[in-house]
Amino acid sequence: MVILPAIDIKDGNCVRLYKGDFSTTEKVADDYMETAKGFEVSGAKWIHMVDLDGAKSGTPVNNDIFIDVAKNTNLKVELGGGIRNLDTVEYYLQNGISRIILGSVALKNPQIVKDAVREYGDKIAVGIDALDGMVAVEGWLDSSEVSYISLAKEMVSIGIGCIIFTDISKDGTLEGVNLEQLDAINKVVDCNIIASGGVRNIDDIKKCMNLNLYGAICGKSIYKGTLNLKEAIDIAGRQE
Repeated sequence: MVILPAIDIKDGNCVRLYKGDFSTTEKVADDYMETAKGFEVSGAKWIHMVDLDGAKSGTPVNNDIFIDVAKNTNLKVELGGGIRNLDTVEYYLQNGISRIILGSVALKNPQIVKDAVREYGDKIAVGIDALDGMVAVEGWLDSSEVSYISLAKEMVSIGIGCIIFTDISKDGTLEGVNLEQLDAINKVVDCNIIASGGVRNIDDIKKCMNLNLYGAICGKSIYKGTLNLKEAIDIAGRQE
């Protein structure tokens, strides 16, 4: 299973939120590049990055930071937040980003996802963020009446091969992942599922492995020291 350490960026800083609430912003590291290179030393091959300002505004804000990490480390950057059109997708991919996460547009304008997949294939993933099983968009500020399972099925039907699933109620809580929802989505769609939100310790990594998930994103657990990244990577096995 692939372990993806995470860096979320707000106002140029490495931060974490609690349950997606922007008022809970907590700075967790002083330097994004130093943090990313630390992940690389621990054995990570991928890094999960989010433009929180972009997610809120609907347009890229901290793009220079993500491109800097892509160009000046050997990490493959998976990036989401504020990517709402094909021009932005192309811009990031041409500047070294390895995988683009489309979130809000998957619900609001699935044609963009379809066009992106047709053009860029497995470099496109979809982020499905849910609260009480219903999809939330626009930086988690708006909820919908669409279930995460329904959206997942639709995305796979148009060619998506990788879904990042987040239970918002777990994100940033260190309370453990939502195994029930992760198991459900992994069983109903034939694509790679990456768990996001709630990872606390090595037991959560093992539980995700037991569900045969493709990957797990680890954020606050690394910064707070409840998870040793190198140990997680060693247990998870081959990183790609």
